[in-house]
Amino acid sequence: MSGLEVVEPGPASTVQDLGRPGLLRWGVGVSGAADRGSLRLANSLVGNPPGHACVEVVLGGLAVRARQRCVVAVAGAPAPARLDGGPVGHASVLVLHPGQVLRLGTAAAGLRSYLAVRGGVDVEPVLGSRSRDTLAGIGPAPLGAGDVLPVGAPPVGFPRVRTAVVPVPITGELTLGVRPGPRADRFADPAALFAGTWRVSPQSDRVGVRLDRADGPALQRADDVELPPEGVALGSLQVPPSGQPVLFLADHPVTGGYPVVGVVAAADVDRAAQARPGQLVRFRPASRPCPERGGNS
Repeated sequence: MSGLEVVEPGPASTVQDLGRPGLLRWGVGVSGAADRGSLRLANSLVGNPPGHACVEVVLGGLAVRARQRCVVAVAGAPAPARLDGGPVGHASVLVLHPGQVLRLGTAAAGLRSYLAVRGGVDVEPVLGSRSRDTLAGIGPAPLGAGDVLPVGAPPVGFPRVRTAVVPVPITGELTLGVRPGPRADRFADPAALFAGTWRVSPQSDRVGVRLDRADGPALQRADDVELPPEGVALGSLQVPPSGQPVLFLADHPVTGGYPVVGVVAAADVDRAAQARPGQLVRFRPASRPCPERGGNS
């Protein structure tokens, strides 16, 4: 079977595209790449449409062997890459010949890298998407050693750019814009969210970035009355009784009963998906408030 053979899967590697929108009414979340911008960039480098399936790699460690000639690129967290032992550039267009092995190390900054192959990773779609939803357990299984990823037919034309200038992920304090609400009134002092800093927990995953208070006042709820389940959006900051927010990422639940104190601005969700355990996060108010009720995205 031709394609890309997984030699080493790394700590957590999954196939992702831009998800399965339009199924929320049936209780199926969108899922898709946690850092959508990096997936689009990787696809652009190899001449794919933006939504072609790629491999999302957490903390590096992926090694793949070409079983056919492949044109690939890696975007997102700048994991050091080696092709048959020789270093190759990040966000560059690479040609793999049969038998060659591409290995990704651990990036000095950022969390998730995206490996795109010209033609896309052509695994069987589930409900219209090739994404793995880790919460719902649908889509292709996480990658394991020995798996072979089929490659789709290449698109017409060829990439015009061989390298791309990309911003380096932030290694220090990360600042994210937040639109207050829709349940900010359920907190004694919702402004406490913006005071001091929060620390990314090691328990973070594709469902959400779990945050512990690093310094500043506690985020206390005004009462213990639970809400009926309501829709929650990508980027929602849901606050359980512990007072430690969870910033929802791609595999977030469709509904939730804990109050949402605010929603991270759409432009900052990709940056949040690159935050590493132990990294400090500070929130700042965004200009536009959230609607009265939580929505889905």
